[in-house]
Amino acid sequence: MPHAPPLGALLRQYAAGSALACEPVDQGLLNRGYRLCTTRGRYFLKHHFDPETADPAAIARQHRATQRLAGLGVPVAPPLTGRDGRTVAVVGGHAYALHPWIEGRHRHGGQLSSAQCERLGALLGVVHASLESVMPTHSRARAEPADGGPRAADSPDPADTRTLIDDLLARVRRHRPADSFDELAHHRLLERRALLERHADRRPPRGGSVGWVHGDFHPFNLLYQGDAPAAIVDWDRLGVQPRAEEAVRAAAIFFILPAGTLDLPKARAYARAYRRTAGATPSELAAAVHRVWWERLNDFWMLRWHYERGDTRADSQFPAASALPVWWTREYDAVCDAFAD
Repeated sequence: MPHAPPLGALLRQYAAGSALACEPVDQGLLNRGYRLCTTRGRYFLKHHFDPETADPAAIARQHRATQRLAGLGVPVAPPLTGRDGRTVAVVGGHAYALHPWIEGRHRHGGQLSSAQCERLGALLGVVHASLESVMPTHSRARAEPADGGPRAADSPDPADTRTLIDDLLARVRRHRPADSFDELAHHRLLERRALLERHADRRPPRGGSVGWVHGDFHPFNLLYQGDAPAAIVDWDRLGVQPRAEEAVRAAAIFFILPAGTLDLPKARAYARAYRRTAGATPSELAAAVHRVWWERLNDFWMLRWHYERGDTRADSQFPAASALPVWWTREYDAVCDAFAD
């Protein structure tokens, strides 16, 4: 098994028995997960591999948050505590955590009824409201600027994006042998450059109301048992950000259709429930739609992975994801209406 975790050393730190089987979990682009069976039960073993989120202190903060959320009835899977009283085990310089195994499956928006879309939006609203109550003010220090309260980041600068587009176009043209992915990438890059030139004056200001957010709320980080959400997982990106923007970003992933459009009736049901439970206003959601639209218009992470890193794991998502900003620009008013109505 590639990258096999040090099971003996790890399990000695927990009262979790002896290993019987350990299988990699394929889903997920960052970090490494394993389905672990021991003489005591079934577990999810997480290797915090991503260098951006593998700091043991940050992981412990995420663990405390999920423990507190569980106390409020939010569906999460808090980690087990080791013999030393800690939830993070560091072995050979690598950080690991052991969680109970949650039996369930992932569901994208196409598999959800309108009522289930409402439940999804309400769940994210509850997460945001609950995080606000369980994360004490002093724990925000690392997420806030030194001169005051937390602030959203500047929106992408179209001048920087144009430079990136030129670099990616050069990489596409150099790629040999050229294939269908190169052809689509070339088309989308030229198309996006034209859109940015046309809409450069619509760059949004900094984001609005900020608060604690999950940071990566999408179908692969939510497990269902039957029709009900069973556990929100992968809290690596927990941080202080504009909350309404997370709601819009999540919808753009849950409700994207293969043609690169959004299922707006489902997004509307989701957004109404989110606003109700999070206490967000229609104007906040409308502003978030504008910022996330601009973000998508300037975003090329899938192409950067493909051409800069040689990492093709996200290639299958590229056709729909790259079509979305084009459709969103054309249907801008309808998208705003769906989230703010």
